Amino acid sequence: MKNDFIKIIVYILLICGISFGITLTMKANIGIDAWDALSQSGSAITNIPVGTVGMCLNFICILIQFIILKDNFKFKHILQIGLSILLGFSVNFFYYHLLGNLIVNNYLLRILLLVLGNIINAFVVAQIMLLDIVTFPLEGACKAFADKANISFPKLRQRIDIVSIIIVVLLSFIFNIDLYVREGTIIGMLIFSPMMGYFMKISKFHD
Repeated sequence: MKNDFIKIIVYILLICGISFGITLTMKANIGIDAWDALSQSGSAITNIPVGTVGMCLNFICILIQFIILKDNFKFKHILQIGLSILLGFSVNFFYYHLLGNLIVNNYLLRILLLVLGNIINAFVVAQIMLLDIVTFPLEGACKAFADKANISFPKLRQRIDIVSIIIVVLLSFIFNIDLYVREGTIIGMLIFSPMMGYFMKISKFHD
């Protein structure tokens, strides 16, 4: 029981950590990963805080899981609601309050900020995967759909990123907002997975 409580506390801290990492990548303002870019585009169009838009997108992913899994929709899936709320509010806190006045004009510093944010995110995602308490809603929805349709999860997840990028580009042209998929998106794609694999190997949570 004590170990479970400690894991939950650590998990909450990790969610706050990835919120901080996401905020750093957004503050770098040279492009972010496809899913977060979708949230930021939605925020730019609606003036709804970016963390709140992300929360709503996560709720949609949870609903998709509920529809697909039906009786197999378990308590661990319900926990994704709490994860989404915590993640959304944390992103809003870091982006609009703690780092609300942070503006980086130097391009090299923007690159460094983006890389730092991705390293933090890779570390946090590695720990969350190893703790295995609850998954992120997007990955959960992709896993549920992939199992139902008998297709490859990695390929489906990659296609979701591609579709997200297309939507972000279209929204940018239609609503005349900033384009949030840029060179930073590519940099993140190149460094995130290798860093996550590295952190999973050295993690103290690894059995």
